[in-house]
Amino acid sequence: MKQDFPIFKTYPDLIYLDSSATSQKPQMVINAVYNFYSKNNSNIHRGIYDLSQSATDMFETIRIKVSKFINAKDAKEIIFTSGATEAINIVANGWGKKNLVKNDFIILSEMDHHSNIVPWIRLKKEIGVELFFLPIGEDFKLDYKKINSRFLGKDLKKIKLVSLTHASNVLGTINPLEEIIQFFKNINPEIKILIDAAQTVPHIPVDIQKLDCDFLVFSSHKMLGPSGVGVLYARKELLENMEPFIVGSHMIKNVTKEDAVWADIPDKFEAGTRNLEGVIGLGAAIGYLQKVGFEKIQTLEKELIVYALDMFEKQKDITLFGSKKSENRLGVFSFAVGKVHSHDVSEILNRSHIAVRAGHHCAQPLMEVLKVSGIVRASIYLYNTKEDIDRLFEGIHEVKKIFKG
Repeated sequence: MKQDFPIFKTYPDLIYLDSSATSQKPQMVINAVYNFYSKNNSNIHRGIYDLSQSATDMFETIRIKVSKFINAKDAKEIIFTSGATEAINIVANGWGKKNLVKNDFIILSEMDHHSNIVPWIRLKKEIGVELFFLPIGEDFKLDYKKINSRFLGKDLKKIKLVSLTHASNVLGTINPLEEIIQFFKNINPEIKILIDAAQTVPHIPVDIQKLDCDFLVFSSHKMLGPSGVGVLYARKELLENMEPFIVGSHMIKNVTKEDAVWADIPDKFEAGTRNLEGVIGLGAAIGYLQKVGFEKIQTLEKELIVYALDMFEKQKDITLFGSKKSENRLGVFSFAVGKVHSHDVSEILNRSHIAVRAGHHCAQPLMEVLKVSGIVRASIYLYNTKEDIDRLFEGIHEVKKIFKG
């Protein structure tokens, strides 16, 4: 599959191990964006001329494609955003401010990305909701049942929202969402569930109906698509009662000098001109993933995960932050080489054209739990090989050699 990605032809020595941050793009996606600009470029929902109608049809066809991809009941439940971050902010502002009150509880976790923490911190400051972070327990898994002991003396019915990552962008842990959601629904069937699926949608099938969540977000750029595009899924009845986060342009039915009436969903949440070519590219990315097939992707990645974990097991002076078992984890490997600063490790690897990420990975609360300021992360995708893993460990050996001397 590596041959489908032109960046590896441009840089034949590149060992790209930063797909958790953003994925590379197959020629199929690049062509889709190019063809839109070359053959279909026009604004949508506004023109009655052929070019505009064609662009609108393409755009709305991708909405249907996304809804089927995650098994939503209605395409109107799909809102195109700039990314998962904006999508969570839409929920925090449009649903949270309208439905939560002071001292209501929001459940997060210690492994969440900043995008699923900061919007709720702001809501805490603005309306006084309380936040509780599920702790990380044995083998880097969420100890979600601790909620009972931690909430002694508190009213569990005050829990109104559970907002969790499907998989950690640092630890690689895939959370057992179906059992976690059921656990909280048993506490209160009215609890709303938001899932940050930015890390899982590129790698495993995600089915809204099986998860039984109320909101789900993900980003295009992590799943082979263009940057600047994301998806918010929300139940239709919730969207219809939410307030829009950004207003103006065509997201209205009527405007006077005194008032405005919002358009129906999904238009109500898509103010301004969307990233049209990005949405078209997202559609092509979904097409590519479906062409390859998740079964093949998971088989390939599982083989690489087992291979990499075995390599880490053999290393001395390397700390791996994440499960050493290949089950229920993504190909995300966060590690430290002795006491060498993560930026130094990354720079030395870069000299051998090995691209990894270093720092706190937008997960500073997790870094606090792990008692580190930053770590190195290598993450794989369908274009990686065992040779890439070998090169990574050759680079790590060079790091050890330099800092030993």
